[in-house]
Amino acid sequence: MFPACTVWVGGEAAIDGFCAWRSGWVDHLYIRPACHSQGLGTALLSRAMAAHSPLRLWAFQRNAQALRFYAARGFRVIQRTDGSRNEEREPDALLEWVRR
Repeated sequence: MFPACTVWVGGEAAIDGFCAWRSGWVDHLYIRPACHSQGLGTALLSRAMAAHSPLRLWAFQRNAQALRFYAARGFRVIQRTDGSRNEEREPDALLEWVRR
C-alpha cells in the first residue's frame, strides 16, 4: 500500500490516524476510536479530496458510523456486494465522491 499511495498521518504524541490514497481511490482511512468525532478524519480525508476527483472507497455495510461519515462529506453508495470478493467475506459498499 505505502509505495503506491500518498499517506498523511495525524496526531500529537502518537499517530492518532492516517489516510492513504492514490489517484481515484482512498485505500485506508483509520482514526483511533478515542479520537473519533474530533475532526481528524475530516482533515485527513479532505487532503485526498483536494488532490483527486472522483474518489472511490470501500466500506463494510455493517459499519454504519463510517457510512454516515462518508455520506456527510458527499460520498454516495454506487454498489453493494455480498462480500464474496473481499478477504473478510463481509458485505461491503463501494462509495464515490465527485467534486462539484
